[in-house]
Amino acid sequence: MQQDILINWSPQETRVAVVEHGAVQELHVERTLERGLVGNVYLGKVSRVLPGMQSAFIDIGLERAAFLHVADVWHRQEGGEAPMFARKGEPPVPIEKQVFEGQSLMVQVIKDPIGTKGARLSTQISIAGRLLVFLPQDDHVGVSQKIPVDERDALRARLQALVGDKASGGGGGFILRTNGEDSTDAELAEDIAYLRKTWARIKDASLRLPPMSLLHQDLSLLQRVLRDLVGEETATIRIDSREQFSMLQAFGREFMPAAAPKLQLYKGERPIFDLYAIDEEVARALGRRVDLKSGGYLIVDQTEALTTIDVNTGGYVGARNFDDTIFKTNLEAAQAIARQLRLRNLGGIVIADFIDMAREDHQHAVLAEFKKQLSRDRVKTMAGGFSQLGLVEMTRKRTRESLAHMLCEPCEHCQGKGIVKTARSVCYDILREILREARQFNPREFRVVASPRVVELFLDEESQHLAGLSDFIGKPISLQAETAVGQEQYDIVLL
Repeated sequence: MQQDILINWSPQETRVAVVEHGAVQELHVERTLERGLVGNVYLGKVSRVLPGMQSAFIDIGLERAAFLHVADVWHRQEGGEAPMFARKGEPPVPIEKQVFEGQSLMVQVIKDPIGTKGARLSTQISIAGRLLVFLPQDDHVGVSQKIPVDERDALRARLQALVGDKASGGGGGFILRTNGEDSTDAELAEDIAYLRKTWARIKDASLRLPPMSLLHQDLSLLQRVLRDLVGEETATIRIDSREQFSMLQAFGREFMPAAAPKLQLYKGERPIFDLYAIDEEVARALGRRVDLKSGGYLIVDQTEALTTIDVNTGGYVGARNFDDTIFKTNLEAAQAIARQLRLRNLGGIVIADFIDMAREDHQHAVLAEFKKQLSRDRVKTMAGGFSQLGLVEMTRKRTRESLAHMLCEPCEHCQGKGIVKTARSVCYDILREILREARQFNPREFRVVASPRVVELFLDEESQHLAGLSDFIGKPISLQAETAVGQEQYDIVLL
């Protein structure tokens, strides 16, 4: 399937859309002020060693010193050349015997700063490629634990043969990533060469630059486009910034020679995302309802534990009989669900509630179409069959925040629930609260500060109840509308 990649760059934000047959399949967003530090390699300077905490503070040029725990320090075993962590069950070498104040140390960020805490570091350097992870201080060759057990030995042997090839440069350990499971030898060799070239640049920088210098920054989204998103099916990569186009060309020629010729500078007058109405597609992807061409629709609900997707026929009545109507809707829904998973980047457990089908051949056909569409996803997915309740359970690997979590935040009025109490319910809450306050306090007057809708209801339909309460407690009750107050919010002021 032919694929086009569109890149919209601005100083504050980079957006990348993957388009197949005119429809957006994936959207990636990176904001300049929110870019993390994980993966960055620094030449740090030990500012303080704390034996009591078995930790050290390392100055890497940030606002706060970073944190290095003894468990994240590699040390050289006696008689050995390669640094390694203490084996399981063995006590680690005390940190005061491994690092000292003023020492220059190559470190990598493994956890971003959070609140008042600095970044967490490790002295084990790992560099992620498209298919492999490179461990330059190690000589281990392995495969991801998420790859099926019966395939690991063959993949490990293939990788060992490539790594041990003298023509590839030699040295260092490699771990095959999950998305490299089906890669060719040529693709693996290209990734090995890229990773070793990157490590050579890091080592060279560590010898030239002073302490507290950044030696290696994990790739930006622009560069990860060439590393992770471009494949044989990619026809063009169009970018709307001349400066970033030149930078990406240079990067591609050096590290991704197969992807560089596909780069194009977009010079059109219309914004590049307008070519495929991508902004409108993103707006739809943030909503619960997804309309299908046939007239049916999906309802997508994302919770903390899982995502549920409900399929409905809606206004679709075009098939010859009821069974065919359901079958056609479910077939279209199978394609739309797979696309929404990629576009919204929904991960974890996903439950799809297709419309119940009486015929088994229809169930098999829908499930086969669903798995076929999922197979096009670059993120690892696993889907089961129909359960006794007619549900399809599946999982999709979490790679980054979902689109909704990245672009949105919980509503300040409903706190993410998606619903608020009716104005009448809030009125009755206020009446009960006034009665409760009247039993404890003896103010001159009660003043209710609430939203305009609640105050309007008190002045109209609920005026009799408000007057009755005022007579019962023997105190006047005044009303004050505040437009900035949410419908569920109110305050009772004792005057």
